[in-house]
Amino acid sequence: MLEELGLEYRTHPINIGKGEQHSDSFLKLSPNNKIPAIVDHDGPDGKPFSLFESGAILFYLAEKHRRFFPTEGHQRYETMQWLMFQMGGPGPMFGQVHHFFRAAPEPVPYAIERYTKETRRLYGVLDQHFSTNEFLANDYSIADIATFPWVARFEWHKVDLAEFPNVKRWFDAIGNREAVQRGMAVPSLN
Repeated sequence: MLEELGLEYRTHPINIGKGEQHSDSFLKLSPNNKIPAIVDHDGPDGKPFSLFESGAILFYLAEKHRRFFPTEGHQRYETMQWLMFQMGGPGPMFGQVHHFFRAAPEPVPYAIERYTKETRRLYGVLDQHFSTNEFLANDYSIADIATFPWVARFEWHKVDLAEFPNVKRWFDAIGNREAVQRGMAVPSLN
């Protein structure tokens, strides 16, 4: 989102593998000890303003800069519903697949089966939607910005995007955006 808006920013990597999200300094920004969190040094009152949770951050930045989130009408609510879909579906469910495939100390077959099935179901919802829509909402929006990084880990989900051709078309189109490429490269730069 920061790249799409063309904003200057500084990153402060948080190594969750080392537990840095539990530090007192990070907990002041994100009391739920999750990434991401931001500090806008030109907040709503002209003072520094911190915010956590990706959906809230996207709403804030979109409304502040009046981009990627319609200001009225049904398009606003369509964008909101797809952002909520990401926050309630792909975000937590794909995250569980990541955990049980990549981080669990030992295989948990029930969890792997449960979250793999739900992940594939969600890919199916997306594929059906993209069969008649170019983006999640009417135009490229914070819903696409929020969902793309989760789908970008499709290999972690053990998903072949060829099985979901409409998701692949959307994924390729979003992935070709220069701002998205710059943003996705940020973690490897730190």
